[in-house]
Amino acid sequence: MLEYIIICPLVFIAGFVDAIAGGGGLISLPAYLIAGLPAHYAIGTNKFSACMGTFVATYRFLKKGLVNLPHVLPSVFTALAGSWLGAKLALSVPADIFKSLMLVIIPVTAVFVIKAKSIENSKPPFSPFKSVVLSAAIALVIGIYDGFYGPGTGTFLILLLVYVARLTLKEAAGATKIINLSTNVAALTVFLSSGSVVFPLAIVASLFGIAGNYIGANYFISRGKGVARPIIIIVLGIFLVKIVYESLLVG
Repeated sequence: MLEYIIICPLVFIAGFVDAIAGGGGLISLPAYLIAGLPAHYAIGTNKFSACMGTFVATYRFLKKGLVNLPHVLPSVFTALAGSWLGAKLALSVPADIFKSLMLVIIPVTAVFVIKAKSIENSKPPFSPFKSVVLSAAIALVIGIYDGFYGPGTGTFLILLLVYVARLTLKEAAGATKIINLSTNVAALTVFLSSGSVVFPLAIVASLFGIAGNYIGANYFISRGKGVARPIIIIVLGIFLVKIVYESLLVG
């Protein structure tokens, strides 16, 4: 019962945050670990609840017409390929390499977001073809990162899709949901095949994650531009603290 008391409220909050700005895994995964689940079971069970929640948020964005499926479909394939490649790399390359890179990337990203007037690109949009190609390239790179390491994937996707592919914030958020759902499903199949999912806990936590994602998606659709920026900054801050702590702990 203590596991449920610890995990379920945090998974709800993670779902709310993830629907708005990505990065919900920075809240939900530590919740499973704090509750005492072994690492593999924590990751697998978290992936299960994350998939269910992200599916609901994706449905809300699709229903509201915020996802251009022909535009995002190539990104789904490149994200899946990237996630597979990242998982393969994880078997041979120390995760410390990515953590060291993140110690530089996160502060730079945070400063950029803080200085920006809003999470919108003031430059004119690219042609549809160029935007599709750039989005697919971003999905490939972030897919590799997600398969290799993972935390903050949704946040990085939103920022890159807005500032590099020049999508609007709502278009980027919708595309991020589908791309992230694809990589989550791919990862979940691995954990399901290895028996690393605690189903009773995963199912109950999924209900809380679904509720958080549903409320967060609705909140974003109505007030996304105002709330996305501070949440992205908070998520990046939590991520940076997490990596510094882990680096000091290992050191």
